[in-house]
Amino acid sequence: MPIDLSNLKPGLTGSAELKVGVEHTAPSIGSGLVPVLATPVMINVIEAAALAAVEHLLPAGHQSLGIHLDVRHFAATPIGMTVRATAELVGVDGRTLTFRVEARDDKEPIGDGSHQRVVVNVARFDARVQKKVGTSGAS
Repeated sequence: MPIDLSNLKPGLTGSAELKVGVEHTAPSIGSGLVPVLATPVMINVIEAAALAAVEHLLPAGHQSLGIHLDVRHFAATPIGMTVRATAELVGVDGRTLTFRVEARDDKEPIGDGSHQRVVVNVARFDARVQKKVGTSGAS
């Protein structure tokens, strides 16, 4: 039975923000040496913005999972500034949601790109993960 995603329409938007602390910098997460916002942390804020746009509209028992990111991170953000990401739903193709995303700090744009998420049934997804764990030979 297909999932009813008819309430997910292009134009939906979401946002998320983060005040940059030492723990969000490249040296703290192992992605560089300069103490500015790490690219993986910017991506996390972008994903949170996409979640804010659609997650509350998904059918019960479903959630979205990130499957593709194509982003640029082109300006540094120092500790103490706030980063705000926005995501706009631009396409729905079956269970795949496509977003146009951007991030800015207190002074300027710092990143942009596209992001895709797929809507899954949580129980079925968890069953697949548990099966994978059970067949990996791990105890």
